[in-house]
Amino acid sequence: MSISLSPAQERLIQTKLQTGKYNSAEEILEIALQLLDKYDLADAGWSEDVGKKIDAATSASEQTPPIDGETFVNQILERFQQNQINFSRF
Repeated sequence: MSISLSPAQERLIQTKLQTGKYNSAEEILEIALQLLDKYDLADAGWSEDVGKKIDAATSASEQTPPIDGETFVNQILERFQQNQINFSRF
């Protein structure tokens, strides 16, 4: 496989090589690809976790009677005010 790098990418690799921490451009690219793979796995795990939380919230909402918007906002404001009181004690 042959790849082309942008001038900025080439400069980055050269800068990394000059530190002496890496032995070759291939080593740098291998590390970058490993990190990309870890990122993709973490992203997939995050997406799955969020999906489960959405499903749980949807299920809970189906078992909870609906409330109007004004009641909802008032409940949030009430909790906020209670938390302010709790924090003011410190």
